[in-house]
Amino acid sequence: MNEFLSQYAYLIVPIIKIAILVLVVLTVDAYLTWLERKVIAHIQARWGPHRVGPHGLLQPLADGLKFIFKEDPMPANVDKVAYVLAPFITFLLAFTSLAVIPFGPQTFTIWGYQTTVGIADVNISLLVLFAITALGVYGIALAGWGSNSKYSLLGGLRSSAQMISYELSLTLSVVGVLLIASDFSLRKIVEQQGTSGNGLLSWNIFPQIIGFTCFFISAIAETNRVPFDLPEAESELVAGFHTEYASMKFAMFFIAEYTSMIAVSCLATILFFGGWLSPFPASWTFTFYLPSVILIPFGLWVIFDGIRYENIFGRILLPGIGTILTLLGAALLLFPQVNGIVQGPFWFFAKVFIFLFVYIWMRGTLPRFRYDQLMSFGWKFLLPVSIANVILTSAVILWRTRQ
Repeated sequence: MNEFLSQYAYLIVPIIKIAILVLVVLTVDAYLTWLERKVIAHIQARWGPHRVGPHGLLQPLADGLKFIFKEDPMPANVDKVAYVLAPFITFLLAFTSLAVIPFGPQTFTIWGYQTTVGIADVNISLLVLFAITALGVYGIALAGWGSNSKYSLLGGLRSSAQMISYELSLTLSVVGVLLIASDFSLRKIVEQQGTSGNGLLSWNIFPQIIGFTCFFISAIAETNRVPFDLPEAESELVAGFHTEYASMKFAMFFIAEYTSMIAVSCLATILFFGGWLSPFPASWTFTFYLPSVILIPFGLWVIFDGIRYENIFGRILLPGIGTILTLLGAALLLFPQVNGIVQGPFWFFAKVFIFLFVYIWMRGTLPRFRYDQLMSFGWKFLLPVSIANVILTSAVILWRTRQ
């Protein structure tokens, strides 16, 4: 058996990693919907989900079961191939974009096969990522075209124009980072930001604040989120490109949207915020214990909240979750070697979570653009600023090389 595993480890290990990534991302997507509804509810002085499980924690499970068992009608006179294919294309491309993202610095060996914390470690991973995301427009365009609905068609056309327009600004906004790193590998871009050991002072966000601003605004438009959610625009187009979809096909579009949000947040973290690097200088050794300092108090708070919860189910479930978190934090204190392995992914996912929270915060606070404002902003402001940032960065690098 060991001989078989060693011989085919180059196939088995990536398949296992893909299965784990899909399972984790689907779970995160489900609870992002819960988090979004909770955060927006509190912004608007509402409760949000709170009936299914303690604090509504089982609401994503209930929604998933609803989508699975819900009727899946197909409107008359649709283009069946395009109609059915569209959600699958959008779903698959969103997940494929995560394949080239490194989630940590570690490399490890399984059955004699050396691998990384990620699916594929490609030396041109940024180009591959942009190539995959550029294809995402096809799924939404096919949904609009194949649905045989004027609302869907207008949503698909809007999305095509919007994504193509903002793709230019998105691509140009990262050129400054590429000029600084002199590499297309996302892993090498992170390593370049940690060479000085000065923590956040060596991140790309400081020399590339203009590039980051253009990148993040363009990325929000690329993922069709507020205030750039014109392809859906329920006040005008009912639901835009997915008006005629129901059941799991409808769910696939939203899983793809939240997965794209995760991919964009990971990319922003890697390109501008040091990836898995700690924001503190290497000399500050006490920050090594920050994961435990965060996990243990949070776990104790969850236990306390569960003890005084209003029903018996919450008084059982929440203390159980809190106990797990507290023990995990204590284990990191007791086993420094494990704590060292956790450091990279901890900082990486902490930064990703902040970006996802900003996504949700913006949805709860900002109004939607008009479509003419959306296009004018992309072509007349973001694109020229992105080009100016490339010129300015090139000039500074050229000046430094001549010193």
